[in-house]
Amino acid sequence: MAHAILASTTASISELKKNPMATVAAGDGFPVAILNRNEPTFYCVPAKAYEALMDKLEDAELNALADARLKDGKRLVKVKLDEL
Repeated sequence: MAHAILASTTASISELKKNPMATVAAGDGFPVAILNRNEPTFYCVPAKAYEALMDKLEDAELNALADARLKDGKRLVKVKLDEL
């Protein structure tokens, strides 16, 4: 069965156990796919990459909320940042 590997770098669980920090470093700041019997089991994501992902998800949620509020039919109220 074919599996999509969503990372440029892969490592086995054995490699991860031997030297976890070297495995993370091998990804150069990007996720590393951890393989078990040549199948992706999980992704090892560096803290900075995870934080950036969470920021993007939060932005997407806020944009969806703003878009929903624009479509609710209520009149827009323009505000200047200096007035807040």
